[in-house]
Amino acid sequence: MDSLEPVANVTTEQGLRQCLAAGGQIEVTCRETPDRRGPSWYGIWTIQSILPTGDRKHLIPARSNTPDGGFKLREFKTTTGLISFLVGCGFREVRFPFVPGETSALKLEETAL
Repeated sequence: MDSLEPVANVTTEQGLRQCLAAGGQIEVTCRETPDRRGPSWYGIWTIQSILPTGDRKHLIPARSNTPDGGFKLREFKTTTGLISFLVGCGFREVRFPFVPGETSALKLEETAL
């Protein structure tokens, strides 16, 4: 287990990138119905890494401890922020749901590694 991984069911951005490099994938989940404000879309999306073994880990911010000792999920509140993050992870194409509870699975293309 990577020393940056605080517990078994959560991961940091670095752990997510390691998962993708090892052939894993991510799953983007819509948590709140997006609404359009001017040219931008606002909602809430979260990400899980899915390792080749099938183990899932929720993405958390690097510093996410809550007062009760838990972890806060990393939430993306705009489509621009979500797209920027996914492109920064190496994705050439991105897709994500606009309906709460729905998910989209993404895997890096071999040439992107």
